[in-house]
Amino acid sequence: MKVLIADKLAEKGVQMLRDNGYDVDVKTGLPEEELVKIIPDYDGMIVRSQTKVTRPIIEAGTNLKIVGRAGVGVDNIDIEAATEKGVIVCNAPTSNVISAAEQTMTLMMAIARKTCAANNSMQEGKWERSKFKGNELYEKTLAIFGLGHVGGLVAERAKAFGMRLIGYDPYCSPARAAELGVEVYEDIDEIIPQADFITVHLPKTKETIGMFGAKQFAEMKPTVFLINAARGGIYDVDVLAKYAREGKIAGAAIDVYEKEPCSESPMHGLDNVILTPHLGANTKEAQDRAGIQIAEFVMEGLQGKMVPTALNMARIPADVMDAVGPYVDACQTAGRLLAQIAPDTLSGLQVTAYGDLAKLDTSVLGIAALQGVISQTTDERVNFVNAENLAEEQGIALTNLKEEKCDYASMVKLVGRAGGKTVEIAVTAPEAGETRIVDLFGYKFDTKPSNNVLAMQYVDGPGRLGRICPVLGDANINISTMQVSNGGDEDGLALVVFNLDEPCTESVRDSLKAALDEFDLRGIWFMQL
Repeated sequence: MKVLIADKLAEKGVQMLRDNGYDVDVKTGLPEEELVKIIPDYDGMIVRSQTKVTRPIIEAGTNLKIVGRAGVGVDNIDIEAATEKGVIVCNAPTSNVISAAEQTMTLMMAIARKTCAANNSMQEGKWERSKFKGNELYEKTLAIFGLGHVGGLVAERAKAFGMRLIGYDPYCSPARAAELGVEVYEDIDEIIPQADFITVHLPKTKETIGMFGAKQFAEMKPTVFLINAARGGIYDVDVLAKYAREGKIAGAAIDVYEKEPCSESPMHGLDNVILTPHLGANTKEAQDRAGIQIAEFVMEGLQGKMVPTALNMARIPADVMDAVGPYVDACQTAGRLLAQIAPDTLSGLQVTAYGDLAKLDTSVLGIAALQGVISQTTDERVNFVNAENLAEEQGIALTNLKEEKCDYASMVKLVGRAGGKTVEIAVTAPEAGETRIVDLFGYKFDTKPSNNVLAMQYVDGPGRLGRICPVLGDANINISTMQVSNGGDEDGLALVVFNLDEPCTESVRDSLKAALDEFDLRGIWFMQL
């Protein structure tokens, strides 16, 4: 597969893709019309913040499966267009969190101690020690708006300075706030008057742009310091500049801007304002992490796997993903097998999570199973973004169920409705990357499926395998594993499942049918992974 890197990326990320067999082209600085011309050749695309991945580019990407952003913000990618085309959009949200948190602390200390102004004075040959009396962080109140990855790291570091921590984040659980040592408020108007320092770590949304305007500034202490290393525009820049100029706030340190590059701003020329050119993620370590992380995620997407940072599907918390992750591949495998043994196109798919899985959000497992099913019934590329839409087009209704009682620690059962009949398969994933079939048509097994799986149902009795195995041997097909189950049924039927080293052709299956005719063969199914 081919991957286009459209912005400068850390060499470690480029090399990782090449080491894993991908054909990588690095072509930076291309305009939209040029990208539209070349994008049909590529399966994946990686950008940073410079390249705009527009609707025309996405629609021209006939082979495009995934767009990765080596960083956090994805304002430069048309996610709606990508979703319509079934293209995964992902980012590397944790690649720069340490760098961003450290930049926040750097700005906080620099503005509190007037470090930049003092440096400028010294560079001019002056000695103005008394002019640069600063402020300690110790026992000051820091208000943190946004307690996600970066906000949490800032809280940990500020706590080490002996600061009192208060915050606002409607999505932060009480348990996480307690762990961080942050007293969380529901109303920002209660927080602002208490703060000696305010730092924001919020996404750019309609609600957060201009979140701090004239009303909020009027409630601040005149000794407050403001820091922003998150997104430009959260502080109303005109009001901020006015309050800083008039000494109604002690100062501000700003790293991000509504329009970048920023060469003109009402904050320019103010002695009590520090301005830096968006340095939050600008460290060697962060750039290396961003390149490596996005390379990993793009490879997962190109391999049809779950991409944990996909932005155009529901995000799954890391702790939940750790638990359900091994079952994603298992459900994809089960879905592929189920579609091949079904007598007709599925009209419904029921996915039931058993055991410990039943205590978690397992909706992604239903999508994984759908992805496996649909991959057998369409030539379109199927992934976690478009699986549900394709299922709806094919008339497949998905039902997700849970049941805690189970013979295994965890298990997932797929039951498909097709042609007025039902077919079922159940799988476990005791180890990451290992899928084991534990139920097929209601017969109990415990086998790891190979690339070629043959199942046969017949009336149980002596001599059956003696008829089957010679047919496979005469066809030069080696049996790697074999399991037989009678299901404990009173009807006297048995099911045998073979893992074969080679495909079982239609002519061989005809020979198997002929060999077992007198033993009342009830069904024969060949499945490939």
